[in-house]
Amino acid sequence: MSNPVDPGNSANPYSETMPVEAQLASPKKSSTGCIIAVLGAGFLVTLMCGGVLLGLLLPAVQAAREAARRMQCSNNMKQIGLALHNYHSAYNQLPPAYTVDEDGNPLHSWRVAILPFLEQQALYDQIDLSKPWDAPENANVASNLVPAYACPSKEGDPLMTNYVAVIDPAGVFAGAIPTKFSQITDGLANTIMIVETGHENAVHWMSPDEIDLATLLAAGGSDPHVGGGHMLMADGAVMFITNSIDPVVLEGMVTKDGQEDLGDF
Repeated sequence: MSNPVDPGNSANPYSETMPVEAQLASPKKSSTGCIIAVLGAGFLVTLMCGGVLLGLLLPAVQAAREAARRMQCSNNMKQIGLALHNYHSAYNQLPPAYTVDEDGNPLHSWRVAILPFLEQQALYDQIDLSKPWDAPENANVASNLVPAYACPSKEGDPLMTNYVAVIDPAGVFAGAIPTKFSQITDGLANTIMIVETGHENAVHWMSPDEIDLATLLAAGGSDPHVGGGHMLMADGAVMFITNSIDPVVLEGMVTKDGQEDLGDF
């Protein structure tokens, strides 16, 4: 005769042979796994959302940084313009594009000549002006950075500057020959004094190397900033000229007495 079955045991989902620890732990493991899964999914969603937000914000951050660099660059050129005007007030003429020795060999740039007007008198006093800028006697000075000559958007050697004069017989800087403001009959506000050229045309700030009109007109897409570069006008104003400017208008802005009709450049 078989043993009677206990009705209470048949209704119990947990067999007496199952350890008590297992009976108590099984439901908790299932709950913990669900919680981990939910948290993991939430973390993944957060990462995905964060990545999308970063992708949206990055161009705005980069644009803001370039705008700040462009503003600093404009301020640099304004300082240079003020220094050139103060030089003219002191000597009744602008500095030549470069100084020369007795044989006509270029020695130093106009950037050297205006150092005292950029609060760099001490640096200027260390220069042997009778020797070329890259002579051993001037090596110590040549290793110094002049903040006003450093475009913050320019990469590479900080001693190289892309603030240059346009050497042209009809321009403000005609080589070793100085110019007076009275000779700029096209009007100071209509005539370029200094340009911000593409970084590939950068020169050491002491070097007498500049650019000519053909190089300026052929600059094309080699912009120091997105879309163009700064121009320092003879009245001291700084303008941002886009790379879409008409070359004929740009050439007219370089000449000091061409009487060109520039329109609304």
